[in-house]
Amino acid sequence: MKIGITCYPSVGGSGVVATELGKLLAEKGHIVHFITSGMPFRLGKYYRNIYFHEVDVSSYAVFQYPPYDLTLASRMAQVAETEKLDLLHVHYAVPHAISAYLAKQMVGDHLKVVTTLHGTDITVLANDHTLKDIIRFGIEQSDAVTAVSNNLIEETRKVLQVKRPIDRVYNFIDRRHYYPHEDMCDVRKEYAPNGEKVFIHISNFRQVKRVPDVVRVFKKVRDQIPAKLMLIGEGPELPVARDMAYELGIADDLIFLGKQDSVACVLSMADIMLLPSGQESFGLVALEAMACGKPVIASNAGGLPEVIEHGVTGFTLPIGDIDAMAEKALELVQNEDTYKRLSHASMERANSVFSHEIITEQYEAVYRRVLEG
Repeated sequence: MKIGITCYPSVGGSGVVATELGKLLAEKGHIVHFITSGMPFRLGKYYRNIYFHEVDVSSYAVFQYPPYDLTLASRMAQVAETEKLDLLHVHYAVPHAISAYLAKQMVGDHLKVVTTLHGTDITVLANDHTLKDIIRFGIEQSDAVTAVSNNLIEETRKVLQVKRPIDRVYNFIDRRHYYPHEDMCDVRKEYAPNGEKVFIHISNFRQVKRVPDVVRVFKKVRDQIPAKLMLIGEGPELPVARDMAYELGIADDLIFLGKQDSVACVLSMADIMLLPSGQESFGLVALEAMACGKPVIASNAGGLPEVIEHGVTGFTLPIGDIDAMAEKALELVQNEDTYKRLSHASMERANSVFSHEIITEQYEAVYRRVLEG
């Protein structure tokens, strides 16, 4: 198949999944064309069967805002015609599904459109009445729609009253890259030289991630045992975490590592992932942690309970229940047998239910279905 993929190229779960999926499809012999505003950050080298087409928006004095969605649609149509694409797989309903719909109108009905919903397009944007109708239109006009969790499908139906079929296709990990990297033990000692337990939080540090809860949970744990907290990523809530750490007297135990590309290596230095988000349609970082053998203590928001089996691979607890999260964290780090059991179960679940082989085949099945009519 000849497949066009459009996603946001910057750091984020949807961009990671879209890029990794494209690489896996190319490995299987499909021809993949990325059509995006910039080089996807996980794609920065040569891959066989993968091509990149940049969407360059021209500035024009009459436009207050550059018309990216129209430029994207035009570029999609150009690539579809010149490269004889079979389908466009777009990640996020707006503007990508709308741009793909316009491209299809220009090229013809033989070009199929598959839209994957990742979360924010439904949980945030679809609640904006100025965008609600156009998001619904993009979903209804797609030839197939997938969502990354059952919870997101339910939210889509509730918020947009969409009745069309939506396939659940979970996010995935490539187990060739996500596994415990034992060679990181010596690096861990640089951050936890006295054998402290290491907790980790990875996010874009927006309010929905409830970063203050991460710090409060860690403080309760730190009051009981020696521990360190690694914070990976950047965003508006990062200064909040830093200020809280000083107020609570634990600033010396927080480690700010900024953005990191080698997530599996960083995760391999930790013991437990903390993810007390207010909303997660899936929670890719939770899955990545599990694949590296790290139990996750998370909220029961959104799709997280579909990823984390409560009491088996980690714990999902009510949003904002800091005491319960700290209690479970201490239970894990103070009971070696329990920790080993959850660590092993985490890897087993990540490598079976969410393996890259299974999920790639599910996407291929969706593609074949729309192409066969």
